[in-house]
Amino acid sequence: MKRHILSMIAVLYIFLLNSNADEGMFLISLLHELDTNNLKEAGLELNIEDIYSINNSSLKEAIVIFGRGCTGEIISEEGLILTNHHCGYSAIQSHSTVENNYLRDGFWASAKEEEIPTPDLSVTFLVKAEDVTERVMKEISDSISQVEKLDLIDAVCSEIEEEVTNENLFYEATVKPMFEGNSYVLFIYKKYNDVRFVGAPPSSIGKYGADTDNWMWPRHTCDFSLFRVYTDTEGNPAEYSEDNIPLKAKKHLPISLKGYNKNDFTFILGYPGKTERYMTSFELEELMKVINPNRVKIRGVRQEILLEDMMKDEKIRIQYATKYSRSSNYWKFSIGQNKGLERLNLKQQKLEEEENFRDWINEDESRIEKYGEVLPTIEKAMKAKMLYTHAEQYLNECFKRSCEIFTITQKASALYYALKNEKKNIEEKIDDIKDGARDFFKDYNIDTDKKVTEAMLKLYAENINEKYHPDFYKVIQKKYKGNYSKYVDKMYSNSIFVDSTKLYSFLNNYNLKKIEKDLAFQASSSISKLYSDLYSESIEYDNKIKEARKLYLAGLMEMQQDKTYYPDANFTMRFTYGSVQDYYPKDAVHYNYYTTIKGVMEKEDPNNWEFIVPEKLKELYQAKDYQPYNENGTLHTCFISNNDITGGNSGSPVINGKGELIGLAFDGNWEAMGGDIVFEPKLQRCINVDIRYVLFIIDKYACASNLIEEMTIIE
Repeated sequence: MKRHILSMIAVLYIFLLNSNADEGMFLISLLHELDTNNLKEAGLELNIEDIYSINNSSLKEAIVIFGRGCTGEIISEEGLILTNHHCGYSAIQSHSTVENNYLRDGFWASAKEEEIPTPDLSVTFLVKAEDVTERVMKEISDSISQVEKLDLIDAVCSEIEEEVTNENLFYEATVKPMFEGNSYVLFIYKKYNDVRFVGAPPSSIGKYGADTDNWMWPRHTCDFSLFRVYTDTEGNPAEYSEDNIPLKAKKHLPISLKGYNKNDFTFILGYPGKTERYMTSFELEELMKVINPNRVKIRGVRQEILLEDMMKDEKIRIQYATKYSRSSNYWKFSIGQNKGLERLNLKQQKLEEEENFRDWINEDESRIEKYGEVLPTIEKAMKAKMLYTHAEQYLNECFKRSCEIFTITQKASALYYALKNEKKNIEEKIDDIKDGARDFFKDYNIDTDKKVTEAMLKLYAENINEKYHPDFYKVIQKKYKGNYSKYVDKMYSNSIFVDSTKLYSFLNNYNLKKIEKDLAFQASSSISKLYSDLYSESIEYDNKIKEARKLYLAGLMEMQQDKTYYPDANFTMRFTYGSVQDYYPKDAVHYNYYTTIKGVMEKEDPNNWEFIVPEKLKELYQAKDYQPYNENGTLHTCFISNNDITGGNSGSPVINGKGELIGLAFDGNWEAMGGDIVFEPKLQRCINVDIRYVLFIIDKYACASNLIEEMTIIE
């Protein structure tokens, strides 16, 4: 049976890559299986070896994982990296001060000596990917339990990864499951930790439209930033050093000024984060009734508090810019996703698919034996798990994500247990706290955090059954008579974790009792304990769901052999192709496939921080000074294509059939927010900033000709 599944997956890979589709995030390592005739007809002029090759230079060498969750591309021989402004936002914010506010004013290095080291930022290159399913599944049999299977699979994957890293000290490796664990692929990477900030437009350009325009079309945002990767003198990955040199890139993307027309072929290489297109109706119900509404409610409360304080004080605005942006992005996404899924009536589609699956199973005794309990298992486990999901999400969103006081106290847990039990490595743990505290207090405002914490304590109590309240709620009820304001005042006035002077003083003269008596530490510890308890109780259901989903997908693929299947996104390099397209979002409404700088001016609102237009940009517009980046006398700003993308693709290059960069993917569209669950070809669009608008801002607005000169530009 195991060989049958493996052969089925192999056939499926070939089938899905031969199919005509704008839908699909295809594994980069399997592009050699593509039907090249189909791609040539669609408009690709490159060979597959030009895109992905192990032995020769190919486009994959120009694509990087940027930071922890975005994509970037190399656009010069000297390791210049292009990515989105919102991908570089955290780095830009970390270097900003009231005196040098790069978020507000932008930044441009006129020479490499001016490029700013960014210690917490890295970029990662894919070396190669290979299928290791047979080795991973070799010892797996139906006679062992699900927990034993997972443990054995983890052990084999770790063994494979360790072999790679032992072979080459500069390599990192990870084995990723595909098709819900029906197959496994090894990815080998090289990670570079010396990355320097080179340039970015002001947020009024790079984040134009902010929350209002987020996930919307038409768009006029020049969402880009520039960084550079450095190596040691031998070209190897290295930590920051003044002696390091710019990366000598194996491959960089040439940039086209020729533009695009409707129906022009486009492809994207990047790192889509997560899709769940084989989700069952039971999981969909949890997403729509629990996960998304919870996220919207909790983050909405916090964001209102943050924004109010940010608008009053420039220092707070800088401190909380990244925190607010990260929160609001998927807050709005969750609103749009539920609306999109409801509009598509996806629940009914899933129910019909499951009913067809049941009918197919019942046609054959062997299918009943193999797949008969799949859907009942998922349904039963999801109903039991949903209660835990609700409480776990509130714990995470209210306290771990929202209350910064619990973030810093968590860092003290290792010191606490060392003092109490281990009695060793104490100085090392103190150094860890000090390292974290420096960044923490730079972007921390105690009054803002107090407001958030009080709001979160109330929100959690109002929405979660007392059975799932952390222990410190008993203290609030008993000692403070349920008065959250008094409890918060006491905690923040006495805690050593909300004031850097108090914290450093304690670390220089630490003792166990001081930590134990700290109200913030007590609360944080009880939150962690409850979270751990809930996880321990829910993991049984997670494991059952994981195994059943694996069988369900295998069954669907066996049942519908004429349907296109591809592995869900899991932040591994993927290839997606499509074309430049317009769309009709609703009756009597048509959206063109590109926008122009005229739209920037039309949206201007000097009384709304989201739509401020810099004076210099208005001067350039009035002078019509666009050459050589103009088209028909104007300047294109953004365009849309039907490439299949999701979170993680932010910063991915949009490439034409010749292999030239024409744009930078940065968003999806509001009408297709259900795209992570279902691809809707008539509506789903990828929003891209036109590369000519990027170059215009670098050249004409920033006068950073030094950066233009190192790029390869095709006129």
